[in-house]
Amino acid sequence: MAMNTNPARGMRDFLPEDKALREYVKSTIRKVYETSGFTEIETPAVENIENLLGSDGGENLKLIYKILKRGEKLDLDQSGLNESDLADLGLRYDLTIPLCRYYANNKANLPGVFKAIQIGNVYRAERSQKGRYRTFVQCDVDVIGDTSITTEIDLINTVTKALTALSLNNFVVRINDRRVLKGAIAFAGFSDDEFPKVCIILDKMDKIGEDGVKNELLKESYDEANIDKLMDVLKVVSSDNIEALKNYGVEEAAVESLSTIISAVKMLSGGAYDIEFDFTLVRGMGYYTGTIFEIAMSDLGYSVAGGGRYDELIGRFIGESVPACGFSIGFERIVDLLKERNFKPNQRDKVALVYDESTAINVVMSTAEQLRTEGSIVSILQKAKKFGKQLNRFEAEGYNKVAILNNDALELKNLLEE
Repeated sequence: MAMNTNPARGMRDFLPEDKALREYVKSTIRKVYETSGFTEIETPAVENIENLLGSDGGENLKLIYKILKRGEKLDLDQSGLNESDLADLGLRYDLTIPLCRYYANNKANLPGVFKAIQIGNVYRAERSQKGRYRTFVQCDVDVIGDTSITTEIDLINTVTKALTALSLNNFVVRINDRRVLKGAIAFAGFSDDEFPKVCIILDKMDKIGEDGVKNELLKESYDEANIDKLMDVLKVVSSDNIEALKNYGVEEAAVESLSTIISAVKMLSGGAYDIEFDFTLVRGMGYYTGTIFEIAMSDLGYSVAGGGRYDELIGRFIGESVPACGFSIGFERIVDLLKERNFKPNQRDKVALVYDESTAINVVMSTAEQLRTEGSIVSILQKAKKFGKQLNRFEAEGYNKVAILNNDALELKNLLEE
């Protein structure tokens, strides 16, 4: 019986053209991040299971790939076994939890304000479907050790620069603050226990509208007077009226923080993109403590980056509060978008150097090296009998020029004109 040649469900193989685009996107993002003073680290794909499960990762906790204990630790003869008895490790579902553990483990060797880059695969046991993969790349920048809102401004400025460097535009930054949500929802009369569910429903605003949000809140049997108060907040508060939040139980510090960030980002953007306050922006991670933000493509209806402040997460590892804030680019969505636009990352000539038996090998090699010195990407290939078909293959493989060596004479042609 032949073995299955398909990758595991939800996983993918990448052809050379796809791999080239992915590496181009990574390198472009990395260069922008480095220009803003971030330095790259690397963490393992495998983490201790208790770190992952205790992370307030929202729905992602249900999607963790757990790794079986090994050897004598795996005792299948016990009665009443459950998952926690069988697994002691798991694959990371994002890069934030590994970063927090990394910082806690290496704090003594890191600067007081640590600006980190992480680019790597994460793993989630998603229901496999178009656009949703079980392993995918995240490109994160995080600042640890700085309580000032300069951190949020720096992160937003850096990530928007990376998107612009990838020829992406027509996007908007959406921003909110968990302190705003907690203050306003409590002011409306909802309890702390009700807060998470109310947030989940609010987050659906862009899909189901105000009436849909109200109906879902009613279905949860919440007090109708509380629901009406919350709807009043939605009607009054907008990007142009953030100050109104102070009338709805939101602490002044959170309001001033948002106003300052929005003002600074608008100045830095120079009108290239906009930033808007969005009271219904929630984001799924339970570990966020303050500012939260997303970048949405205005004409496509989905976000391509997101993040926020998580000042309490590192403290779970070291027992003391450490301020932290991060932003993650949706790498896969960006790659898919660039592919749809037929974006070609390689700006250098890609040359097929073709030779026949009459050409001395030292001439072949020295010619190839000369073309490479001039900046071209060069592959050496023996001339086929059916040269026309070979030229078609070259074009399909992304070559834009063919260099033909015949009796040591060189002829350079533009493939696109053949």
